[in-house]
Amino acid sequence: MKIYTKTGDNGETSLFAGGRVPKHDPRVDAYGTVDELNSLLGVVRAHAIPQQAQDWLEDIQNDLFVIGADLATPLDAQADWLVRLDDQPTLNLEAAIDQMDNDLAPLKAFILPGGTLPAATLHVARTVCRRAERVATQLNDAKDINVAILRYLNRLSDFLFTLARWVNLQAGESETKWSVRPAKTESSQD
Repeated sequence: MKIYTKTGDNGETSLFAGGRVPKHDPRVDAYGTVDELNSLLGVVRAHAIPQQAQDWLEDIQNDLFVIGADLATPLDAQADWLVRLDDQPTLNLEAAIDQMDNDLAPLKAFILPGGTLPAATLHVARTVCRRAERVATQLNDAKDINVAILRYLNRLSDFLFTLARWVNLQAGESETKWSVRPAKTESSQD
């Protein structure tokens, strides 16, 4: 299989079940953002993180491929070969969040994203996940999509936040609490 096909040279791309759309189509934006998130999780996995985190993230990367294919295929398309996302992966995320929460101190303040490099990267992944969710909800407003995707992306951002905290805990890295700082006035800038 050649990596280049030249079929997208005029700014269009093919959907899984056939048909072509502009590369700026909301459907392409949705699955492209999911692909970006998947790649960012690959960056996290390239670092030293606990094996449990590696396993969770590998499962999630596989889920994100399913989501990408689901988003690339209109709901009314004749695509019996396509695996559509169901709610089990969302339930798996919830179970993992609950497992990590057993180790974590309850949140009593907002925390600043950061800590170890993998944890900080997970916080970036969380924000990309939120963007993917926004793009998917916009797509759903225009063209119905599998709503299990919306539930999954919403839960995934919670998972990524919790995982960042958990990875920091496993590394012995403390969390930095957000503190409101008074705005500088003209007289305090002298």
